[in-house]
Amino acid sequence: MKVYLVGSGPGDPGLITVKGLDCIRRADVIIYDYLVSEEFLKEAKEGAEIIYVGKEGSRHTLEQDEINRLLAEKAQTGRVVVRLKGGDPFVFGRGGEEAVYLAERGIPFEVVPGITAAIAAPAYAGIPVTHRGYTSTLGLLTGHEDPTKGGSAIPWDKISTAMGTLAVYMGIKNLPYIVGELLKHGRPKDTPVAVIRWGTTAQQKTIVGTLGDILEKTKGLEPPAVTVVGEVVKLREYLNWFETRPLYGKTVVVTRARDQASDFARELEELGARVIEFPTIKIVEPEDFTPLDRELRRLGTFHWVIFTSVNGVDCFFNRLFQLGSDARALKGVKICAIGPATAQAVRRYYLRVDCQPSKYVAEEVLEELKRREELKDKRILMPRADIARSFLPEELKKLGAEAVEVTAYRTLLVHPEELDLLEKLRAGEIDMVTFTSSSTVRNFVEIIGKENLAQLDGKVRFVSIGPITTRTAEELGIKVYLEAKEYTIPGLVKAIKEGFKE
Repeated sequence: MKVYLVGSGPGDPGLITVKGLDCIRRADVIIYDYLVSEEFLKEAKEGAEIIYVGKEGSRHTLEQDEINRLLAEKAQTGRVVVRLKGGDPFVFGRGGEEAVYLAERGIPFEVVPGITAAIAAPAYAGIPVTHRGYTSTLGLLTGHEDPTKGGSAIPWDKISTAMGTLAVYMGIKNLPYIVGELLKHGRPKDTPVAVIRWGTTAQQKTIVGTLGDILEKTKGLEPPAVTVVGEVVKLREYLNWFETRPLYGKTVVVTRARDQASDFARELEELGARVIEFPTIKIVEPEDFTPLDRELRRLGTFHWVIFTSVNGVDCFFNRLFQLGSDARALKGVKICAIGPATAQAVRRYYLRVDCQPSKYVAEEVLEELKRREELKDKRILMPRADIARSFLPEELKKLGAEAVEVTAYRTLLVHPEELDLLEKLRAGEIDMVTFTSSSTVRNFVEIIGKENLAQLDGKVRFVSIGPITTRTAEELGIKVYLEAKEYTIPGLVKAIKEGFKE
């Protein structure tokens, strides 16, 4: 048994340490706080027990004494327990109290430090907390002291002017008191101040002022936030890298399958967007493998295999391998792939793509194949989704080819957990909804309700990966604002970036 007190960092999931992430993946029990990103919980192993013990303002799921007992009880069952805390466990995180409780009971524990908000949030706001030209001293304070102490333990008379930079945690509610103490004990009224809410996340908001006007500027601001006091705040004018990214402050919905959404979401997040994953489809196996298996066993009789998606490639080869065969079964068979992503998926299996049309639609595939050779009497295999368009096989048959369609995978409608998306759309909280296939459009409309689409006019922009997806959207009553010029995920990201710039 062992308890790991793990700091998850300030909010950006990418800021957790390698050791911290390893602990999460090995844990039998994860006990996590309010400010911990739920992205980390996706890394938990199957069967891990996950317990939320967050404290939000005056609302506590469990009191601290109860959390201490819970840690001990779970560890004493012989399991590996991760206590996942925001920031660093030992910086105003009560990790020290939890460690003492465990030590007194002889329960082994380790501390895995995390990046603390007082360093990270200012860095993401373009404020170095120390700088040789401004200050070499830094003080970390809490703006939310233990209410049972009967008075402040912070020596305001000493630290107000002793430290070049002061970083105050959890100080929004007590900001008038903090500002008053600093002014009373000698800090000049024109001292620069920055208040950073939800630092390092896509919701980050930074308000800059002075001790003289920051209270007026932050009226109505809700926690959590870090306050930075000192001349280093002036450097934000030159170093503000995070909030100047092209998609900063924008919220984008990604509707593609969850297991495919991560790369797309990551590209958008790197450009500053807040991404809501709202998968409307799920990729599953065919109900009956018999047709696919039959064609896989006689691959050598085909002249061409046409892959129209990455899913088609992966499901095709996965089944081929399950049948005890390998890529040698494609000896002599030419391969056509629609789009660079599909072609790259083929190359992962160490195979060369013989035909890749310049435009990533079925119509262009047909033209490219016709330019290459006579298609009469050619056998062409098309492993695809169960709901794929019929255009290509029908046109191939008109040219005298034997086009064999087989279902390599199915796309199912799924109902995401983000059930309040419609309310966010109505309220104008969403900037863009992205569609990467016709099935994502159809399922989105079914989940949201076609009768609700009219309410979204002018409130949200819909973006499509290509003309086929656009056509489906328009048939269902969705006005597409942007269509990618290159019908790929990178092309869609580029279109979104340019659309927001305009």
